[in-house]
Amino acid sequence: MGLIAKFYTTNDQKNGLTGDNFMFKNTKLVMGMLVCMCGTLVFTSSSQENSPQYATDVKFQEWQNVIHAPEGRVDRQVKVVDIGDANVAVGVLFRDRIEASGEPVSGIVHSHVSEVYYITKGSGTLVTGGTLLGRRDAPSDSDIVNVLVGDSFFTSVARGDGQVREVREGDIVVIPAGVFHGWHSVDERVEMVSIRPDPKKVLPEGYVNPYAE
Repeated sequence: MGLIAKFYTTNDQKNGLTGDNFMFKNTKLVMGMLVCMCGTLVFTSSSQENSPQYATDVKFQEWQNVIHAPEGRVDRQVKVVDIGDANVAVGVLFRDRIEASGEPVSGIVHSHVSEVYYITKGSGTLVTGGTLLGRRDAPSDSDIVNVLVGDSFFTSVARGDGQVREVREGDIVVIPAGVFHGWHSVDERVEMVSIRPDPKKVLPEGYVNPYAE
């Protein structure tokens, strides 16, 4: 997290915050910054008349409840917020251990919705971009399309193709709409918060996950 991480680390150490308290505080601070940055990117073109006059909170315990809900889904929407001429969604994801192999990397592409991943736990190798091998559209009546990320398709890239990077707790990755993303391997269960700018308003504005209520 560069200068942001160094700034908060120094001050938190001065205040005696370490361990779980340190991570809890820094997670909330970084999440707040991510939401603000994504909001700025999405609605700088919104007219004053269309701009909402209030903010929406996503509490730490709310998204923790959603990511640890017993339903077992690896991708879960927490909230979808109308910000005027666009929506911004907050989702949570996890990936359990994946062993590296010589097979192509499986993943997904979203047509209209971008994602900003904030890794809150674990580590692994994330692949983005590359030459796509085949395509299978997500069903139009699925939660993937109607709740999570809009029109999307499943595909794969050859092992070693695209941008390959190690990610771990505290890292942030910006994935524009139309860019492939998938996991080459996961060393330790990865948990992420995903901020999802939705300029075409394809996601259900006002959605709130039942486990966040």
